[in-house]
Amino acid sequence: MGYEPPLITLKNAKLTFGIKPLFVGLEMSVSKGDKICLVGRNGSGKSTLLKVLSGVIEADEAEMYVEPATKIAYMPQEADCTQYQTLREVVLSGLEKYDPSLEYKADILINEFQIQQHQVPAKSSGGEIKKAMLAKALISDPDVLLLDEPTNHLDIETIEKLEVLIQNFAGAVVVISHDKMFLNHVSRKTFWLDRGLLYTNNQGFAFFDAWQEQILEQEIIAQKYLNKKIDDELEWLHKGVTARRKRNQGRLRRLQALREQRREQIKQTGSINLEIETGELKSKMVIEAKHISKTYDTKVLVKDFSIRVLRGNRIGVVGPNGAGKTTLIKLLTKKIEPDSGFVRMGKNLTEAYFDQNRITLNPQKTLWKTLCHEGDHIYVRGHFRHVVAYLKDFLFKPEQAQALVSTLSGGEKNRLMLALALAQESNFLVLDEPTNDLDMDTLELLQEVLDEYEGTILIVSHDRDFMDKVATSLLYMKGDGSIYEHVGSYSELLEKLKNTSSQQTKALTKKQTKEDKPEKVRGTTKLSYKDQRLLEVLPQEIADIENKIQSIEKELAEDTQLYTRDSKKFDELASSLQQLQQLKDEKETLWLEIGLKIENKSNE
Repeated sequence: MGYEPPLITLKNAKLTFGIKPLFVGLEMSVSKGDKICLVGRNGSGKSTLLKVLSGVIEADEAEMYVEPATKIAYMPQEADCTQYQTLREVVLSGLEKYDPSLEYKADILINEFQIQQHQVPAKSSGGEIKKAMLAKALISDPDVLLLDEPTNHLDIETIEKLEVLIQNFAGAVVVISHDKMFLNHVSRKTFWLDRGLLYTNNQGFAFFDAWQEQILEQEIIAQKYLNKKIDDELEWLHKGVTARRKRNQGRLRRLQALREQRREQIKQTGSINLEIETGELKSKMVIEAKHISKTYDTKVLVKDFSIRVLRGNRIGVVGPNGAGKTTLIKLLTKKIEPDSGFVRMGKNLTEAYFDQNRITLNPQKTLWKTLCHEGDHIYVRGHFRHVVAYLKDFLFKPEQAQALVSTLSGGEKNRLMLALALAQESNFLVLDEPTNDLDMDTLELLQEVLDEYEGTILIVSHDRDFMDKVATSLLYMKGDGSIYEHVGSYSELLEKLKNTSSQQTKALTKKQTKEDKPEKVRGTTKLSYKDQRLLEVLPQEIADIENKIQSIEKELAEDTQLYTRDSKKFDELASSLQQLQQLKDEKETLWLEIGLKIENKSNE
């Protein structure tokens, strides 16, 4: 096998913003088949480096070589799509030159990511914009795919589709993401950008922690050996990383204990001893919701849901985009009223609400004045802290205390917003997508702060690793108004949902006699006749639909001139493809619902 030169080579790259260089003498290469994750603290220059590779900006100094005919597609962290009339136009803008015969590529991607193609970008959610931008990057069949925070605002179903797509992608991928589980699944090489230097490891992100620890240890030993003063930032970084990882096991044990406590609470409130325990429960009550429902237009977001949230619970809310997660949070915190049922909240609750879209920072204020209007101390969780010490907790250097907010990077502003929200006196914390745009150091810091938080927490997030390490139980919203509580980790919930479906499919394929088959189903699951019948027919119906979808996709892909030759037939096939995909989703959702009924009944 002959040698294949790298698709992109960068040597002696230097780039300076203001007076401080982001990187000097940086060297790297990207080859065909590479699956690279680019990691580093917010403000270290990751997004800037990706822009250099894409050609969006030029380095101050650099030798950059791109293999001739190499197509590079770049998806920025934030995108302005206001110049487009529809999300379909956003996707098609990824073509190097518009060609009607290539519109089938847009149809395939739009169906794959379930994009609301006729929706106006200005009125679209962050998740819809992100999916359209992903499709835009993919439509040109690039050789190199550069993705900056692709999982932000995406639901778990779309993230998993993206993981498979990257794993099977024939070209090279360089991705920036804070989602650790996503990086574990897609990366086979790691670039770490730290204090202007780029370190390379020919292993995926799963090996990052041990590798980072080794590099930091070597730096400290080298500096001591040379009789130089150890850099304060390096020493602090190393101590912080080491200390947090040592505490991880202790945090995990406490979380398992809290999950067990939540299991007992659910059993208790669902048992015949409910009235006996009412007094104790009332004293610990944070939220009680009974039979609440909420519908907007014709879409049912919450249907006949009841829950008790007790002091110290950490409830996560998960589910696909548009399922109603934020609506549920607003119902439970009485920011909106249910159509039916009622919600009551415990006495003496002091709520702190974190939503990056709701917190605003004054760019002309210093970090000090943003946190502390008067004096030099701030009251945080029952203790007075010096404002500089509190800022250090959030990875700011002491000299930054007097810097203006306008000088901060996007990631640093997110850290400051987090510090501001968590400084509020509260015993009830509501976090709506807190992990977006946070780097990994900040995520670990947030996990540590939440572990020490003594109040009750409601969290909305798609970040699996974060939810695994923080939530005691999860409310899974499927999108049809139904809500199921799972005590345990997000990873366990996803595995359970997949296994429930596959186990039922295997059970139905076993040869059973005509007499004992309905008796066995009734005896073990106590399902209605309708659900029993659906369990029998749905797997084959879904398989038939999948075959039809594959057939249409194959026809569109092979006949590249169809749109030009017979636009009517092309439109009919594209419409059929969309309808079949929607029908498949509906039947899979129904199948999942019956599986969850079986799971719930088996646990009763």
